[in-house]
Amino acid sequence: MAQQSLFLSDSESEDIQLEDAHLRYFPHFLDEKKADLALQQLLSETAWRQEEIRIAGIARKQPRLSAWLGDPNAHYSYSGLHLAPSPWTPTILQLRREIQDLCLCTFNSVLLNLYRDQQDAMGWHSDDEKELGSQPNIASLSLGASRQFLLKHKTKKDQRYSMALQHGSLLLMSGNTQSHWLHSIARETTPCAARINLTFRHII
Repeated sequence: MAQQSLFLSDSESEDIQLEDAHLRYFPHFLDEKKADLALQQLLSETAWRQEEIRIAGIARKQPRLSAWLGDPNAHYSYSGLHLAPSPWTPTILQLRREIQDLCLCTFNSVLLNLYRDQQDAMGWHSDDEKELGSQPNIASLSLGASRQFLLKHKTKKDQRYSMALQHGSLLLMSGNTQSHWLHSIARETTPCAARINLTFRHII
């Protein structure tokens, strides 16, 4: 029996109009029932770690939990952290398959981040490591509590953008986005539940 697609048609998407960027947002990529199931599976199946990174020569624990999965040769480094991939799980393989079919991109790795509550966050950065190439496709799937995704242009300081990444949504970042824009997930001022973000990538 053919497996039913998890996702809506690509007509149910919107282009985010930002200079020097290519962003496409699928607000209801997974329906609520399937998004709930994926969230619970990933919370229980993933070997979460709190990694230590170096910023300006100072070692700090990341304010979130994470996991790196992928093909055996998909090694990734950032902020003094060197990641060897854990094997794919059936849940993530299915998500990858559906995302690749819709986005017409190939991904050999995924970074999972678990934001446990409003205190967990991600600082300003771009996914521009040499392992990703010059114009990487990054497919970002959000599950759980909605959090604000912040963007700011690297050189045009007046250009900023904020959007709420909803449960079951997908954001595709491509083209020159990583060359010209930084992004972050800020701490929240009010309590919020857990959120998992999966960013599918291709290590070259």
